[in-house]
Amino acid sequence: MRTTRRVAAAALIVAMAGSAVAASHSAAQERPRPRTAACNTWVRGSHATASCFNPNPKVDRVQLHVECARWWDPDMDARPIEVGPAQHVRLAERCWKEIRKAWVSHR
Repeated sequence: MRTTRRVAAAALIVAMAGSAVAASHSAAQERPRPRTAACNTWVRGSHATASCFNPNPKVDRVQLHVECARWWDPDMDARPIEVGPAQHVRLAERCWKEIRKAWVSHR
């Protein structure tokens, strides 16, 4: 009698663990993907560069923004560029001196 209870308990534990793994796996698959291009931005001295790739079937419009560190140095915005499906673009902008912050916006 005890053996069948142990086997039943072990089978129940295995079934519950399997359903938890399956539920987490299906939830990960159902997670919505972002509808914007994936962009990486880096700063070297007074130059900022952004590299964007659009894995989505719809066009994304990206724009690089640069905030300069000096008060007299004007902040710069690159012109917006459309990134089509499976396309890659590179944006660049600069300040006269140091860059405080650089980021990409999506439209």
